[in-house]
Amino acid sequence: MASVSVDEAMRRAIEIAARGLGTTSPNPVVGCVLLDADGQVVGEGFHAYAGGPHAEIVALAQAGQRAKGGTAVVTLEPCDHTGRTGPCSTALVQAGVARVVIAVPDPNPLATGGAATLRSAGVRVDLGVRRDEAETGNIAWLTSMRRGWPYVIWKYAATLDGRSAAQDGTSMWITSEAARMDVHALRGTVDAVLAGVGTVLADDPRLTARNLRDGSLAIRQPLRVVVDSSGRTPADAQVRDGAARTWIATAAEVGAGPDGRVDLSALLAALHQRGIRAVLLEGGPRLAGAFLAAGLVDKIVGYVAPRLLGAGPTALVDAGVSTIAEAIDLELVDVTQIGPDLRITALPRKREG
Repeated sequence: MASVSVDEAMRRAIEIAARGLGTTSPNPVVGCVLLDADGQVVGEGFHAYAGGPHAEIVALAQAGQRAKGGTAVVTLEPCDHTGRTGPCSTALVQAGVARVVIAVPDPNPLATGGAATLRSAGVRVDLGVRRDEAETGNIAWLTSMRRGWPYVIWKYAATLDGRSAAQDGTSMWITSEAARMDVHALRGTVDAVLAGVGTVLADDPRLTARNLRDGSLAIRQPLRVVVDSSGRTPADAQVRDGAARTWIATAAEVGAGPDGRVDLSALLAALHQRGIRAVLLEGGPRLAGAFLAAGLVDKIVGYVAPRLLGAGPTALVDAGVSTIAEAIDLELVDVTQIGPDLRITALPRKREG
């Protein structure tokens, strides 16, 4: 078997780490590849679910005695604390690993310190290999840990002229089944799906992750969050159907902003306390505008259908922009055709000052 480079091993570790997206929260996604002393792959693993074995432990179990004198290539600094599992730094030392290559330092103050423990035991530690790629693959967890509130993705569907519904209010379906299936896959990667009470009253969505081909529910369901300042969500709304956990977030519970509505920053902080690291903001246009105006959106995923309506509600309302100079500039990071539709992924650029 041919040996592989540390760079190649890190690329593989990043790839397998992604298999844990949507199932590890409140923990990060992590991948690990173990090379023996000759540079051959003898073990690999990823963190599959919270409370389960970490990536390093899975890889060490595969490698057995072949880990001794080898190199562990891992996407995130090995943890140095005992929680539901033991410290990975100690496990690597006990296995006799000679070198550990880390892409990203751990920003969690409860778990950091693995690199120092390894070095104190005589293990060579290298940091920063493919750091940008590893950061991108773990961006929601890293962002939430660094600032104390979840990573927010605004998802919307619209026609080419920006309409989210026709003039008579009908909106089923603006985009294709392929695009809707893609949305359900996206829901499966986040910890919470968030919508405003206006959307609940108008459309009565379920906000669950499903397989559209047979209607079956995904095994893991994100928390459903309804932003409902005054508690108007009907008792028989589908978001209360028991298919997934639901939180009706009211101003009385979360706190109110100057306008009397739910304070969005307080809402995100409360979600972080509940272990939510990634939120999918799905509706409606006024709530999305409020999040954007407050600078609380980290990523935008838009599904644009090749259709024109010419009238009807728009996908976004009042994002705090009154002149072209105040426009929210975006960085396009991906444009992919999904069936007949386009999926456009963009990141809001930070404003100066």
